Amino acid sequence: LKVLVADGRKVVRAGFAAVIDAEDDMAVVGEAADGATAVRLAGELAPDVVVMDVRMPGLDSIAATRVITGRRAAPRVLVLTTFGLDAYVFDALRAGASGFLLKDVRVPELLAAVRLLGTGASVLAPSATRRLIGHRTASPSARHRPAPGRLAPGRDPLSALTARERHVLTLVAQGLDDAEIAGELRITVGTVQSHVNAVLRKLGLRDRVRATILAYDLG
Repeated sequence: LKVLVADGRKVVRAGFAAVIDAEDDMAVVGEAADGATAVRLAGELAPDVVVMDVRMPGLDSIAATRVITGRRAAPRVLVLTTFGLDAYVFDALRAGASGFLLKDVRVPELLAAVRLLGTGASVLAPSATRRLIGHRTASPSARHRPAPGRLAPGRDPLSALTARERHVLTLVAQGLDDAEIAGELRITVGTVQSHVNAVLRKLGLRDRVRATILAYDLG
């Protein structure tokens, strides 16, 4: 699994690179100290996953993510953040990032996230997702977004979903993982995964990140 590590601070960048490169199934193919370098190396080295700080010097991480993920056979981008950067994270996800984790994440969780993104999955830190969505939906601009029930007849993009699938989508957008959703709805984890897959398929979405963004956009 080829990984590109991008962070403006050399010590942090080297630390993440060392941890990832020590794994038998991973190799750090490059390191970037700024957004422009991350974009260039992502094109030259064709990594599977880019691990990037949410705030990059020069070309910011949002613009860098948009360029990187807009290419053919694009790598997945994992954004690392702190609680204080909610707005940046949401914009990075909207730009194409496939997930985010807090920068104080434990090493096993970071490695598991990189592996997940390598398989085409997405990663959302549950507690941070709840805070992120709460922050965004409480903002003045968010309050002006239309809720699904207020959309014009026939224009509801969720009309293909069953009531249970809508409920699952809401829980996904609140940052609950499969086990938490299973507990909330009193169903099995396998059933939750089936519902999530149905939601993604019916809405033509790539992953849970896109589902979360859509749910936020619809209020």
